[in-house]
Amino acid sequence: MQVTHHEYSLNIGKEDIGQTTVFFLRLDSNTIYMEEQCLKASVNTCGDCIKSGSGCAWCKDLNFTKAGEQEAARCNTAAMLRDKGCSSNGIINPKNDFIKTKDKPLAPGANPVQIQPQEVQLNLRPGLPQTFQLHFKRAIGYPVDLYYLMDLSYSMKDDLENVKQLGNNLLTELTRITGNARIGFGSFVDKTLLPYTDTNEAKLQRPCSDKSEPCQPAFGFQHVLSLTKDGTKFRDMVAKQHISGNLDPPEGSLDAIMQVAVCVKDIGWGNSTRLLVLATDDGFHMAGDGKLAAILEPNKETCELVKNKYSKSNLWDYPSVGQIARKLEEQNIQPIFAVTKKMETVYTELSKLIPKSAVGVLSEDSSNVVKIIVDAYNNLTSEVILAHEALPDFISVKYTSDCKGGESPSERGKCDNVNIGKEVIFNVTVTVDRCITSQSFLIGPLGFSEKMRVNIRTRCECECDDSNQPHPHCGGNGKVVCGSCSCDPGFLGQRCECKLGQKDEASLKAQCRKDNGTECEGKGDCLCGRCQCYSTDSGGNFYGEFCECDDEHCEKANNTQCAGHGKCKCGKCECDQGYEGPACDCVKSDKDCMTDEGVCHERGKCECNVCKCERGYSGAKCKTCSSCQRPCKESGSCVECLAFGTGPFEKNCSKACNHLKQETVERLLKYDCRVRDKEGCWMLFTMTEQRGFDKYYVKVLQARECPEGPNIAAIVGGSLAAVALIGLLILLIIKGVLYASDLREWKRFEKDRKHEKTSGTNPLFQNATTTIQNPTFSGDS
Repeated sequence: MQVTHHEYSLNIGKEDIGQTTVFFLRLDSNTIYMEEQCLKASVNTCGDCIKSGSGCAWCKDLNFTKAGEQEAARCNTAAMLRDKGCSSNGIINPKNDFIKTKDKPLAPGANPVQIQPQEVQLNLRPGLPQTFQLHFKRAIGYPVDLYYLMDLSYSMKDDLENVKQLGNNLLTELTRITGNARIGFGSFVDKTLLPYTDTNEAKLQRPCSDKSEPCQPAFGFQHVLSLTKDGTKFRDMVAKQHISGNLDPPEGSLDAIMQVAVCVKDIGWGNSTRLLVLATDDGFHMAGDGKLAAILEPNKETCELVKNKYSKSNLWDYPSVGQIARKLEEQNIQPIFAVTKKMETVYTELSKLIPKSAVGVLSEDSSNVVKIIVDAYNNLTSEVILAHEALPDFISVKYTSDCKGGESPSERGKCDNVNIGKEVIFNVTVTVDRCITSQSFLIGPLGFSEKMRVNIRTRCECECDDSNQPHPHCGGNGKVVCGSCSCDPGFLGQRCECKLGQKDEASLKAQCRKDNGTECEGKGDCLCGRCQCYSTDSGGNFYGEFCECDDEHCEKANNTQCAGHGKCKCGKCECDQGYEGPACDCVKSDKDCMTDEGVCHERGKCECNVCKCERGYSGAKCKTCSSCQRPCKESGSCVECLAFGTGPFEKNCSKACNHLKQETVERLLKYDCRVRDKEGCWMLFTMTEQRGFDKYYVKVLQARECPEGPNIAAIVGGSLAAVALIGLLILLIIKGVLYASDLREWKRFEKDRKHEKTSGTNPLFQNATTTIQNPTFSGDS
């Protein structure tokens, strides 16, 4: 229950204005809310009382409760208990305890202390806020760790040459400011998979386009130098680095940032102000981009350096911006984005999502990077943002400060322009909503490893210093605990007056619970398994087996119980004749509910002369239903039997379809339904609602749309024609084959004749092989 806080007070007074007396009433809504919290039937002990609300107190006076009054009456606000006669010494109202623990002595060689106190102990009452102060003072000589993370894609070639001379200059500037600085170096490009990098083996080994210059193989992220005070070593290690390359413009920046944040031991992060400088001239890939290379496993936020290289680059997706922001905050790392002018807008938007981060614009060759880092460091460290660890929902922490704009409570405390040596004070308010055993959490400024530890315990039990001896107030069968009797085993009751028989206490008390609810509904005492009901505030009595009834708490109308037209019986109004309603405030009438088709079109009930519609119907008289649809398909069988005497209901049509009134018409200008009957014909009809539910007037078109039967003559004629056509085609094919064969033989014959004319001999002619001479012929004569 949430109550807005208004400054009212509960006072009744009067003023005389002339001869007129004016009475006035002022209400304190906060006081009323606290009283509602305290007045609970389930309160039986002092511990129950202080747990029920932060404003609740308990009266431990022995004779505070009267006969027939429950022990819960001891629980109320302190003011109400005094009004009821509880002595001041008898009121128990536990408050919060705040203990400031002693600050730990500064060990030799340790960093200077910037937060006071370093630890507090809070003993809180649930719901009651406790405020304490945290003092922060920027110390001189607080150490700085700076890790330089550089993009080594080919477009950063000129920048790398300047960074190789960066180490001593940067250390000199930081040491001048803090007196204690370290510097480290790492580099990144992108995942070595398509479409980010050319996966040709030769290109992986040498991704640079200029073959005359040194170039290192493509890689995701590599850690080059852990944090060190040696500027010369930084220069030498960076001097050994060479440019690399990839395909697409966005780089694997977030992969590299994640590894720098989680690999604390490898990087060498110390108890210091931690700065991470990201130098790049392009955007960044983020969670989900890995799908382009079939990488589906999300980033698991763990250190995966093998031989100083990120081993999961091609297996895990890029981290999300949310993951990066959370890890940087957990490790107190403040990023500085040193980017080119074209990328300034992108990284400015990214900076808005990462607390304690800054953006600087690089020159074309990164020659101004030292100035960017120094300016960003001064801006970041002068801005103090106080925050705490993630906490469960039942613990809330709010901050205010003595800084400009810090007066209103907020989730984080903030102060700007906090120079070295200046102290700022934050008011920290902690509230616990329920009882807990113990809880600890850390509070501190973002970007600093130094934190305050807050230890919380809750005060949920009363400290009454009672005697452990039997007390006459409890009949000698129990001792007094905070004014109430705590009975010895075998006894129970408000004064331990009931002695248990064969049944144990739990069994007897169970008999006083309706449906396993509260004992006697909180309106009586359970004495030996039976409820002894209390009196009501007006002098009446609760009654019933479980004290569940009374005749004083029924619904009201016009601030009158049962509107003055009935009697209250067990929490419900029994109305006089002619009246109805939960508060008997309605005259029995259905005048405004009547229609030509009955009360509320028989689709609802008339209550208090107003229709209460059912089954989705609406309107003043339940006439319309926007969500209802006509049951065309469901009514098809009934329409078929009523209009055409066929279908599944033809034998009991009048009985099965008495919810429809049917009329057959010769013309139907418009139809609502088109349903197929048993014979496969389409029936067209309209449906108009009758009064009540599921009743309709149906107009059916006399002519159905039936499919025509097959044309036998056409089928037979077509079949014969098809057979004849097929036969003719076969004959033509055979004829064609024979003709082709004859033609082939004829061409061969013509060819042979042509050959005979050319050679002068007939290939068919054969010379004679026999010579016959005339014996009478003589050649000499």
